[in-house]
Order: sequence, then structure tokens, then C-alpha cells
Amino acid sequence: MQKVKLLATAAMGLESIVAMEVKQLGYEVEVDNGKVIFEAPISAIPRCNLWLRTADRVKIIVGEFEAKTFDELFEGTKALNWENYIAEDGQFPVSGKSVKSTLYSVPDCQAIVKKAIAERLKLKYGMVSKMPETGALFKVEISLLNDVATLTLDTSGAGLHKRGYRVGQGEAPLKETLAAALVLLTNWKPDEPFIDPFCGSGTIPIEAALIGQNIAPGFNREFVSEKWSWIRSKFWDEALIEAEDLANYDQPLDITGSDISHKMIQAASENAIEAGLSDLVTWKQMQVADLSIQKENGYLVSNPPYGERLNERDEVIQMYNDLGQVMRNYPSWSVYIITAFEAFEKQYGQQATKKRKLFNGFIQTNYYQYFGKKVKGE
Repeated sequence: MQKVKLLATAAMGLESIVAMEVKQLGYEVEVDNGKVIFEAPISAIPRCNLWLRTADRVKIIVGEFEAKTFDELFEGTKALNWENYIAEDGQFPVSGKSVKSTLYSVPDCQAIVKKAIAERLKLKYGMVSKMPETGALFKVEISLLNDVATLTLDTSGAGLHKRGYRVGQGEAPLKETLAAALVLLTNWKPDEPFIDPFCGSGTIPIEAALIGQNIAPGFNREFVSEKWSWIRSKFWDEALIEAEDLANYDQPLDITGSDISHKMIQAASENAIEAGLSDLVTWKQMQVADLSIQKENGYLVSNPPYGERLNERDEVIQMYNDLGQVMRNYPSWSVYIITAFEAFEKQYGQQATKKRKLFNGFIQTNYYQYFGKKVKGE
């Protein structure tokens, strides 16, 4: 097996960003709803897991076929080369989902897929008794869409948003993958100032710092596929060496995160230390009305409170009002705000140059983009 068919899953609205990242790693892509598909050598599995900032997971597509009956599902699954992936003692739990398909009972589909894989493996490994399932973990997913069954293996383990640095968080933390996307959707460069005035537990400034120094987001965590014997340890070693070589630890950064809550600033500081970025981000406890900017050009990127609870609404309106008043003093700055608050532009006092629909978890939001008028010589 020289090549594998891979699937990088993406939150709705982020497919183009994930596709851009995969292309930057050197692979040709095909983009679909919520996923980016590409063929690549086995060495791409470590590289993609280490480098993809905005994807949720990296999966191997083991096979696809039409399945309108349980027999078709069983035979189609059994015909796939599972022995190329799953070790003789491998654990292979099966999860599933079914959308617009004749086979709508997910538990039944899971059970049939599990049985078919077990039969295939027992035949190939010459086993009579039950599979031991005491070794490495191989998470199988059966996904049915319009009667087409797609069988995948998850190579990531914990979702790619789990970078390993979050030791403290607020009530509604922003996923690291979405925070990275918010930064990548701007034209910010590492030599420009960057501010998040509603930083919460610091996710956006930390992701900006990782991007600014070109640090692979998966560098300090583990992946389930590291224990798979058919992915040579050499590939993981080479991917880690590449990540170390490409990191630009000498790149100076001017990144500030501020929040009204002392508790959140404490959490943000601890998270930055855990990420190895303690000296790269400045943290301040302050309200947005007191924001004072010294540099001519820069970027403000933030995920402020949305005012979903009625008792918070007036407070949030005031925050957006204050932010708009402050930023009118800095027309050369670009401002990027993600919020589900429908009347944001009215409260901010200016219509956005551009809007983009994004999902923060299950919440539909708009990403409001205000492009600053750059000052020459800065």
C-alpha cells in the first residue's frame, strides 16, 4: 500500500480554509460539504495531523459502495481490505450515522459492519475464535448518505482542536480550530500588531501566536495512529523534524489579549504557558471602552459575548457600542468580529465590508470584516 485516500473533516463554512491548508502541504484536493478529500502517501497521515489547524479530524476512506439492504452492507464491508489497516489484535469499535438512506437504523448498521470486519479479519489472519481486540485502537465509522456507505478509519484520536494547551477555559470556549480559521481568514502578517479585546481563555491570541511563528498545532499532542504498525515510525519522526525545522521561534510578535474578567486573563496566561508561548502574548485585564492603540496599522480579531441570555443583552449592546466608538479612532486598523448577535452592525455603528457565515459549534454566526485603510510607511 503506497497511497491512502484521506478525508479531512471540516466545520460548515471552513471547507475552503481546510482545503487551502491541505494544498499547502502539497496534496491535490476535492472539496465537498464538511469535508476535503485527497489521495496521498502514507507519510501524509503524520503531516496532516501535525499541521492542519482548521480541520476537525483526518480519516482514511477504506471504501465506498451502494448499500440499500443489510446484505449489501455486510458484503460490501467484508470485501474491503481491512487487514491492510487493522492489526490481528486491533480494537475496532464502530460508530455510525445515516442520512437520507434506506438503512436508517444506525445501531443495526454498526453491528453489521462490526461482524463483517471481524469475519474478514478472522479469514485473513486464520483465526477461528473471537477477535482478541487487546491491541491498538482503530476507530471505524459507517456513514450512510443517500444509500452510499462510506467506511472510514479515524487517524487522529481526540479531535484536532485538542492541541493540548488548554488547562483553563470559560463557559463557552471557542474551538481552537475555529479560532485558527478566524486568524487565517484575515490578511494579518506576523510582523503586524494583533489584538483580541474579548480574549476569554486566550484561544484566538494563542492560535495567532502559533500561526505567527509557524508552529505546527499538533506538535505537543499524541495521535491514535502513532500506534499503528503499518505507519512506519520513521514517518512520524520525519514529520516532527520537519515541524521543528519550519518553526520560526525567532519571529517577534506583537499580540495582546484583554478581557474584563481577571479569572479569564489568569486562565489565558496559564494556557499560553502550557502552549510554550508565555513571553509571546501580552495579557491585560480591562474593559473594551479603555482600549488604547499605539500602532498605526494592525488587526483586531475577536469572539465577544453574543448576549444569548436576556439579562446579558443590554451589557453586550453596550460592549459592541464601546468597541465601535473606540475603533472609529483607528480607521487604519482591520476589525474582524464573530458573533450570533443579529444587530451587531447597528450597535457597532458601521456596516461590515464583508460578512461570512460560520458555525461556532451549533450556533450560526456571522464573521463581520472591516478592512482598515492602511497608512503608508507602516
